[in-house]
Formats: sequence, C-alpha cells, structure tokens
Amino acid sequence: MTENRRTREDIKRERQLKNKSKKTKTSAGKWIKRIVLTIVLVGVLGLLSGAALFGYYVSKAPELDEELLKDPISSEFYDVNGELFATIGAETRQYVKYEDIPKQMRDAIIATEDSRFFEHFGIDLWRLGGAVLANFRDGFGAQGASTITQQVVKNSFFTNEKKLERKAQEAWLAIQLERQYSKEEIFEMYFNKVLMSGRIYGFGTAAKEFYGKELSELTLAESAQLAGMPQSPNNFNPYKKPDRAKKRRNIVLSLMVQHDKISEEEATEAKATNITAGLLPEEERVANATTKYPAFLDVVLSELEEKGDGEYIAEGIKVYTTLDPKAQTVVENLMNNDSNFPTENIEAGVAVVDTQTGELRAVGGGRNYVAFNYNYAYDLQTRQPGSTLKPLIDYGPAFEYLKWSTGETTVDEKITYSGSKQVIGNWDGKYLGTMTVREALYTSRNIPAVKTFREVGPDRSQQFLANLGIQSKGLTESEAIGGGRINISPIQMAASYAAFGNNGTYNNPHSISKIVFRDGKTSKSYKPEPKIAMSDYTAYMVTDILRDVVSNKKNASAPRAMVSGVDIAGKTGTTNYSSDEFKKYNLKSSSVPDTWFAGYSTNYSIAIWGGYEHRKDAITTWEERWMPQYLFKSIMTDLNQHNPASTFKQPSSVVSASIVIGSNPLKLANEFTPQNQRTTELFVKGTEPTQYSEEFVPQTLEAPTGLQATFNEVAQLADVTWSHPSLNEANDNEENTATQTLDPITYEVSMAVDGNAAAVVSVSSATSIQVPNIERGKVYTFTVTAISGELRSEPAAVTLFVEGDTSTEPAEPEDPNNGVEDPNNTENPAQPDNNGNNNWNNGNQNQGNGNGNNGNGNSGNNGNGNGNGNGNTVEPEPSNPSPSTPNQPSPPAAGGNETNPEDSEDE
Repeated sequence: MTENRRTREDIKRERQLKNKSKKTKTSAGKWIKRIVLTIVLVGVLGLLSGAALFGYYVSKAPELDEELLKDPISSEFYDVNGELFATIGAETRQYVKYEDIPKQMRDAIIATEDSRFFEHFGIDLWRLGGAVLANFRDGFGAQGASTITQQVVKNSFFTNEKKLERKAQEAWLAIQLERQYSKEEIFEMYFNKVLMSGRIYGFGTAAKEFYGKELSELTLAESAQLAGMPQSPNNFNPYKKPDRAKKRRNIVLSLMVQHDKISEEEATEAKATNITAGLLPEEERVANATTKYPAFLDVVLSELEEKGDGEYIAEGIKVYTTLDPKAQTVVENLMNNDSNFPTENIEAGVAVVDTQTGELRAVGGGRNYVAFNYNYAYDLQTRQPGSTLKPLIDYGPAFEYLKWSTGETTVDEKITYSGSKQVIGNWDGKYLGTMTVREALYTSRNIPAVKTFREVGPDRSQQFLANLGIQSKGLTESEAIGGGRINISPIQMAASYAAFGNNGTYNNPHSISKIVFRDGKTSKSYKPEPKIAMSDYTAYMVTDILRDVVSNKKNASAPRAMVSGVDIAGKTGTTNYSSDEFKKYNLKSSSVPDTWFAGYSTNYSIAIWGGYEHRKDAITTWEERWMPQYLFKSIMTDLNQHNPASTFKQPSSVVSASIVIGSNPLKLANEFTPQNQRTTELFVKGTEPTQYSEEFVPQTLEAPTGLQATFNEVAQLADVTWSHPSLNEANDNEENTATQTLDPITYEVSMAVDGNAAAVVSVSSATSIQVPNIERGKVYTFTVTAISGELRSEPAAVTLFVEGDTSTEPAEPEDPNNGVEDPNNTENPAQPDNNGNNNWNNGNQNQGNGNGNNGNGNSGNNGNGNGNGNGNTVEPEPSNPSPSTPNQPSPPAAGGNETNPEDSEDE
C-alpha cells in the first residue's frame, strides 16, 4: 500500500513535466505565427515595392502614337562601306481594313496567336500564369505571354528584349491601347503591321507575294500557312523551307480545330494539300523590285532568324552587313547572263568569302534570282560535296595528325570498302599504281583517299571537320570521297576552304557585322571569334597541292579555273548516282547530279555548285561539269582587278626536300637519281628524311675502244670504226647499276683538220662512219665520245695522215700524229683528186656530211654514208664489176635534206 502512494517529489516532478510540455507547444505555435506574419509582411512589402517599381517603369513608358501603331518601322541595311542598300518597311506593304479581312483568316490568326483576344483587357491572365510557371522552371524569358495587343505595342515602341522594365511598360501600354481603341482596330493594326517574311509586312502583302491572290481567294490551307508564319517568318517560308512550313501549317489547322473554328474533316483535307501547290511561280513575283542584291539580303535575313533575332526587323533596326557591292555586282552580272551557262535550265550557287575574316562578300543565289526563292548558295543542304571534301576529311587530317609529307607514298589499286565486296572505283575506271599523296590529291584519285581516311581514322577526321565548321557523325569510307551523309552549302564550303588560305585560322561565315537598335545606343555584334582549326604547316601543304589542281600539270583536274598572275589553290568535286537511281531515272552511264569547284587566293575564297533543281535531271556533258571552273575564273579575274592577291607564304614550320618517288621509308634523292624518279616535296620541319638513297650510284660511261681511221683510196674517204664495252657487257654484271639504268648510247664524232678547231660530223648509234673528201697532205684527227642521257664518256682519238702525190716530194708535215706514228702503219698510194667531180661532191654533200646526225647518205660505190641527211644510198652500176673503179654517184633523191651540223640536236 505504501508503494502506491505518491510522494511529494513525484508530484513536483509531474508538474514540472507538464509545464515544460506547455511551454514547448506555446513556443512552436509562436514560431508558426511569426513565419506566417513574416510571409504576409514580405508579400505586402513586395506588392508595395512591385507596385512602386511598376509605377516607376510606367512613368517612363512612351506615349501611344497612332502612326507608329499602324505603320511598320523601317529597318535599314548597309554594305561594308557604310552605304545604305536596302530598306524594309511600310513602303512595301498593302494595307487591309478590318472589314475586308475574311473570317477564315481572322479565325486562323486568333486560334494561333491569341485565342482569348476578344475576352481579355490587353493581358491574358491565364496565359500569363502559364508563362510565369515556365519562367520559374526554365528561367526568365523562357516563355512569353504576349497577346496580339501586346505584340502591336512591342512592334511599335520597344526593342525585342526580355527585360522586366520593357515587359512592364508593354503590359501598361497594352491596357491603355485596349482603352483607347476597339478590338477590331487593334486586330487591324496587327494584321497590317506584322512581319511575314524577309521584307514582307502584313497578311495582305503576303497573300499577294506568295499566292498572287486577294485574301478572299485564299484556301483554308493557304490561310493557315500565312497565319503560322509570324512566329518565325523565314523558317516557315514555303519557298525556302517547305518541310518546316508544312509542319507549322498543320499545327495551325489543329489549333483551329481545338478552338472550334473548323471541323476535323476540314483540317484533314487541308493538311493533305501540297505545301507548294498554290505558290506563285518565281517569274511572276515582284519582290525584287523593292531592293537591290536580293540574294545577299535573303542570306542576311536568314542569319537574323538563325540567331533568334528575326523579330528585330519589325523594330526599325540598322543592320550593318559585310556586302561588297563591287563583288556582288560581278556575281549578279555573271549569274544573270545566260551565255555563261551551257544549258537553259542548269543552276548554280555562288559564295564569295573573305579569306582572312570569313565575311561574306557576295552571293549568287541562282540564275536571275528572285527574292525569297530557294537560295543555292545558302539553302543548299541536300547535295553531296564530292571530291571537294577530300582535303577536309582525308589529307588535311593526315598532315595535321600523322604529319605526313606531300611525298608520302600511296598505291592506287583495286580495293573494296571495308566489310563489303563493293569495289571502289576512280572517275576514269583506271588504277595508276604507286604515287605520292600530292599526285593522288591533285588528280583526285578515290582509292588513295579512302586509304588515307583509314590511316587517319573517323574520329580524327570528324574533329578536323568540326574545326572547319562542318558537323558530322559516324563517318564512313563513303564520306572519304565526298559521298555519304555530309552536305555542305557553298557558303560553308567557301569558309572551310578559306582556313587553308588563312594559315589554318577558321572564321564562321557571316553576312552581318552588327545591328544597332532604334535608340542608336544599343548594338549587338555578329562578328565571330577566330578559331585555330589546324597547324600552319597543314594549311600550307594542302594549299601547295591544291595549286597543282589549277595548273597545267598532267592530269590536273581544274586547269580551266587558273587565273593568270593570281596564286590560286582549289579542288573540283563531282557526285554520283546510285545504281537504283540510274535505273529509276533511266540515265546514261556518264550522268552525274552535282559538280563543284572551291578555290581561294589570299583575298577571296569562292565555292560554286552546279546542277539542276531536281536530282533526276542529270549533268551529262563535260561543258556542264566544267561550268563551276569557268564561273570561278570569271569572278576571280574581276575581283583581283580591284583587290590584287598576294602569294601564299611558306611558314617556317615547313621545309622542302628532293626525294626518291616510292622509297619506303622516304629517302633523299642524290645527284645521280634520274629526274623521272625524283620529286621535291614538303615536310613538317623535323620530319624530313636525312638519309640519301643508295639505289642510284655515280654513273660513269666508258670511252669507246678500238678506234681506227683508214683511208679508202678508191672512194677518197676515211673509214672510222670503233667499239664500246656496253655492246658486249650490258646485262652481264647485275651489280652494275649504272649499266642497268643507262639510256640508249649514241656516239658523237668530231673531226679536226691540220690542228684547226674540231667540228662535229656525226651523232649516231652506229659504231662506224665514212668521212668523204679526204685530201692528201693533210692531217685529220677524229675523236669519238659516247653519250647516254646526261652522261658523256672520255673521248677516244685517232689521227690520220694521207701522203701527198708520190711524184713530188711532199713537205714534211708538222708532227701529224702528235709524235705518234700512223697507228695503221700504212702508206696510201696517191689517188686521183675527186674533189673536182661535181656529181661526186653533190652526192657526198647530201649524204655523208650534210647533217651530222644519224642516217644514210650516198657514198659512191660502197653505198654507205654516215650522216643524218635523208639522202639515198646509190648501189653500184651492174655494168662495172670492178670495185676498184668508182662509179659516178647519182644526184640525191627527192626529199634529201641539207642541214648544218650545228642543228643536229634539234633534228
């Protein structure tokens, strides 16, 4: 019982615990109340601060101006010299009253842009709430909530900046606009003010420009197409980007169904309409009349769209471009002259880029280009580049990453694609064997290109392309020769090639330098940062090879692009049809779809594509294939006249060396290497070979042997004979490289009379010669020298003295044999002097000594003459059986030539 009784201590402890619990609960409640009060207070303060800030922003808002509300603000475009060349604004617009806007057109616009337009007071709170959530989730400016009313205000008074101050002022003025104008008036402002595409303002103007119709004549599909364009005018242009335009049109049709403007059946029928079916043919469009240089201006507008700045055009900005009016005029004059094109319908796209900066100087969008049409210089993204890709994907990476020289050896031989049985072919169907990569590139061989790609590897090739602004993925061997999935516009091609001419520095191609907003203070630069794409040695070695492409070298692929006096490098490209396409389109075997030329100087890089609008229309002649080369030559010639180019400078990182072609490893050529087996090539400094080839040893040519000279008393001539070791020893000594590589041997025979200057009397491959008109009492010295290519032997010499008439004591000759007795040890009897015989002299003159080169001439009874004249041997008369009595030779036959000995080498 005592155990159940509580003590005073227990009771005291229980009270303390209760008090502590009460204090804890009271404390937590107080903190919750404090937090709630704090939040409320912050909210009130924030609301008051926000209201104050909003009031401050509103106080700075501009006044509503009806003229600005109704008329577009013109934007101006300036060339590289700061001269105005185009203005886009109200002057190109067709104004339409609200009551003349068809209901179908109104429904399409409202369903797309502002479905609660006729319910809100200028601001759509539901739409605003969704935008706020999106901005909290993705960051401020991620999503807009602009109503049609707000868009009118924005396009009239503000720049397209997502700043809190501007948004606050825009909202305030939208409310004021709704108070001062009716919904119909506001819709009319929007309808006529909105930018539709490029230089087209207002839906009425767009209906005329795109479809050649009044608004009331538009089909549902056409109305939906126009209603969807303001969100991104150039990207949804059906002429330029039909696929995107179709997708956008179908979204508009779905929104119209969603908001009960049309039925599902009507939408389905409209979606089935071809997106280009009702478009106005380009020859009937009139947009060109509003501006100069339409092809260049279209690129500028597209670049603004790409940067997300397309809406700025409606805000009255100044656009400073890179346009060179002189260059643009050259290109347009060329493109608009039908005589420069081999067929009536063949097309071309031309891009002229500044080699040093990447700035676009001129654009040829197509023949007789019409604004907003398909621009072959900018929009061409579905055509393969052909062999113009080889320096970018194969050889450039090989020089950069493998440090190959231009003399690296490759073999042009039959191979197949890796993992396939498909044979890789060359353009001429031939395989040329061992060659340098220089020759492989400038003659555009496919097999060496694929082999080079294999050595480099797809990853390094992909990186090299990325450095030049070309994105690629999963490269295969078909890309190595310009096929596959890589497609490049002429503008991108020109910019990529410019890096080779700019010591390896790449600049993104751009047509805009900067834009200046309406306040005149705010601007935005468009100039890209230069990027080191490759080493200077890579850039120069590629350039040096591509110089050969436009040279007169054998098999060079683009001699027609050569410009006299201008240091140019370049590359051709041609694409192929697949076997299925040949069957599908019923094409000739020589048909190709595309032809390219990309070339550059130190000032300009120019890329030109040629082909037809539709792939099924094939290039079938060489004139069509060569067209880009001819266009390039004309453009570069004119451009160089007002801005002469300098020469490409070899950097210190590159050295040249003379090597033996095909040596592996590469070896230096020595002084005895034949010219046809040596070449001078470029090397990355420090990688050049240091060892000389031992394949070729110093070559010597032995002198003739057994040289003899005898006097023929009957014919009054000297018989000179000799021999040479090569006649018996050729092929006997396999180790004698000199013998194995000797060119054919000829023999040069000279004669000196009585110590006077020697004259060449014969050069032939014969080992004997007969010299006529030998006179008694004179000393004749004959020398014979063997010749093989550039080699000359030591001369062999012999002296012949013929005694005078034996009836008279002849004068003692002065050392006729130079101290050596007559080697033949003969004393020739006196013979009658035949020099007086005119017929005999004529025969000898034409045959024996006439030319001094190889040939047969008349030589009296013996019938043999040494010389290179075209005379005929005279056979002995059959009535004279005795050889001791000479017959009188006949005159030379027709066609015999009388030439001077000095001309023998030319003959």
